[in-house]
Amino acid sequence: MRTNIDIDDRLMKKAMKATGQSTKKATVEAALRQVVAISEQVAALEAMRGMGWDGDLDAMRNDWTPDTDWGLEDRK
Repeated sequence: MRTNIDIDDRLMKKAMKATGQSTKKATVEAALRQVVAISEQVAALEAMRGMGWDGDLDAMRNDWTPDTDWGLEDRK
């Protein structure tokens, strides 16, 4: 789709540098892809809201022991 828009030249140069793109078209497309990706990530995080966790973190911390004795407690 062909679209004509007025974009701040300094902003475009910064965006081209940030994205590593060599053309304005590629820069705009990269920026649009990033906006869509961020939006999808936010939606995925929102979908997980309220899922909760039924574990007991304190119990997990106290029950864990290393499989290997590295002798770190004996060092002085």
